Amino acid sequence: MTDIAAPAEGGKHMAFATETPGSNWLTRFILALAVLVAMLVAIDMGMDGTFGWDARVNCAAVDAHVQGLDPYFVKNLKDTKLSYPYLPVTLDAFRPICAGGFLVAHHKPIFLLLTLISALLLPGLGRSRPGARDIALRLMCAFGGFLGFEWIVATGNFAALSGLLTAASLALLLRPARSGQGAGTSLAPQLAGAALLGLVTSFKLVFFPVLAALYFLPQPRGRKLVLIAVASGMFALPILVSLVIYPDLFRSWLSAILGQIPGQHSPGNEVNPSLLFIGLTLADRIGLAGSKPVVAAIYGLLALALVLAPLAISVWHMIGAWRPARKASPLQVLDDWLVAHPETAMRITVLAMYALYLCAPRLKEYAFFEVALYAAVLVVELPAVLMAAVLAIAIAIPILASVSGVFISGFAQLTFALICFWLLLPRAPSGDAAPR
Repeated sequence: MTDIAAPAEGGKHMAFATETPGSNWLTRFILALAVLVAMLVAIDMGMDGTFGWDARVNCAAVDAHVQGLDPYFVKNLKDTKLSYPYLPVTLDAFRPICAGGFLVAHHKPIFLLLTLISALLLPGLGRSRPGARDIALRLMCAFGGFLGFEWIVATGNFAALSGLLTAASLALLLRPARSGQGAGTSLAPQLAGAALLGLVTSFKLVFFPVLAALYFLPQPRGRKLVLIAVASGMFALPILVSLVIYPDLFRSWLSAILGQIPGQHSPGNEVNPSLLFIGLTLADRIGLAGSKPVVAAIYGLLALALVLAPLAISVWHMIGAWRPARKASPLQVLDDWLVAHPETAMRITVLAMYALYLCAPRLKEYAFFEVALYAAVLVVELPAVLMAAVLAIAIAIPILASVSGVFISGFAQLTFALICFWLLLPRAPSGDAAPR
């Protein structure tokens, strides 16, 4: 877990401890890891062209919609047995992307470019401009972290597009901390970032809880609630547009998602590496898999024990002895502390997004690409030994297993992501005295 180095006097920001840059062994490790990631990308780009089934399904649905057919019935989709999972409004939004079959034929270089842009867009949490090592770390995490990019290339899933929007939203949301102007900076960039984040979650509805992480931003409570409201509004907007403008397709979409169309694939019935599926498996072991309350309770306990409680305890422990002179509620203490420590608050915001993403009830293999983007923001400022440990678990071990022929998917990815999350948790209390 990361240590916090707090200044002795109040009024100064509290930064995460870092080792002296340029350690020879760490530099050599990063260079070796860069070669490993480059090798993986080269292998991924040279994979059999028959892969990319998600891109074919998505563009087949767009083509069916153009022809006046219902794209949520698999029988109307050409050369696939998979169903189209996205809201009806996306059918017209994806039409330029799928036009002429260019995306289906060239999805690998296109997604490679989108991933490169995503990594370069990712913000830092400090005040200085990112150096070459910081950029290299973000690139390595984006292309090699948890094998998310490998799964995007293999499946052709549009997670590369949502990852790009996620990176852009983080760049806008974390802008105040980067400029060092704190809560007094313009709210416009953060409003744009919140809107983008809400749009991303409307793309994959199960990740809606990620928006709650915006509460950890170093802003007055009113501003944070406005940002959450804007993000929630952008999440709801595509749903409302789909319901109003495409009412028939919206009903078909619901039927497809809920598995109510007989004889065809349903996204909700897929095996996926989520804590919910682990809860379902555990409930099945005790003969209660048919009881939804039992499954929900086990799922909730897993999310609480493995992710949410460790995060909450770490954050509260980090606040430590810092208390305002006046009496205040725990929530107000948290608000005041976040504003007083903007860079740390930004880090906690990204860590909370990481945590809530891991708790999603449906977490496919390619979704770990976005988890890797969150990790790319967090890993840069770590102490050297801890940085090496996170990079080894998130990148080196999965890649070595993959290139050696070991099949790395779902629950292995979830395990690696959970271990990295625990390593990224802060634990040292603040030494700042409260302003008086």
